[in-house]
Amino acid sequence: MSKKGLGFIGLGMMGKPMCKNLIDAGYPVTVWNRSGPGIDECVGYGAVGAGSAKDVAEKSDVVITMVTASADVEEVVLGARGILEGARPGMVLIDMTTISPKVTKEIATELNGKGVRMLDAPVSGADRGAREGSLSIMVGGPEEVFKECLPILNVLGKNVIHMGEENGTGQATKLCNQVIVGLSILAICEGFTLAAKSKLDMGKIFPAVRAGAAGSWQLDYVGPRILKRGFESGGTAKTMHKDMRLIMEVAGDLGISLPGISLVCQLYHAIEAEGLGVKGTHALIRGIERLAESKLRSTPFGEARSRVSWLSC
Repeated sequence: MSKKGLGFIGLGMMGKPMCKNLIDAGYPVTVWNRSGPGIDECVGYGAVGAGSAKDVAEKSDVVITMVTASADVEEVVLGARGILEGARPGMVLIDMTTISPKVTKEIATELNGKGVRMLDAPVSGADRGAREGSLSIMVGGPEEVFKECLPILNVLGKNVIHMGEENGTGQATKLCNQVIVGLSILAICEGFTLAAKSKLDMGKIFPAVRAGAAGSWQLDYVGPRILKRGFESGGTAKTMHKDMRLIMEVAGDLGISLPGISLVCQLYHAIEAEGLGVKGTHALIRGIERLAESKLRSTPFGEARSRVSWLSC
């Protein structure tokens, strides 16, 4: 039985290795990206380049999008020369970007009106999971479409879970994941800062805590990077800040308070404002270190500076 023709749009840090895994699994893949180098690299893997998102849709049974944010998905799906212009009834869009559940529902409604089906399938596992095909994939959308596309998703991830019939349930699940991720990164940064201020051997702190109750995937992933001061790898602080804002937006719509995530959102806002948005998510340590070094000055009340002033969004 011949494999479905796939389209892949969004050939960045995550998209390129995901595309390669699909090609290696024997799928014919047509690719497009808003910048040329990503297309060239994937063509080198065996993909066929296209001139627009519309061109990708015209040549594909299933189109996967892996871009950056809600506005980017709207542009490549609903914009000029977008997926919808080239789609035919029965085609499936699998959006693997982390975006707003509300926007996901709106896009799905537009697509359904043209006979195009949609799954929202955001991922967790970072660039390592993308390379190894071991991502956790959280899927929202009709179960029939999920089952049809499961062989494709199984190439990309080792933990693929259908979260519900309604589009947006995959995105809502990913935001729950990001609550835990964001607070975990904050905890690691604070723990390491306390260790440094306590003049502990930083070469020993990581193996000491990772084997106990503090051990986690996140500690294993970002801990060594923090200790090596390697801030160029992994997902970016800018992207994490975007996810934190999405969480706060959903929390506001639901009328709930998430004080920990509110703080993490402020911290990412602050380090992005200092030009660190392109650094890895673990660059949060730079903000925590700055707070640890700051002290109240003995000045008149109106001139006092504190840690809180640096956190203001």
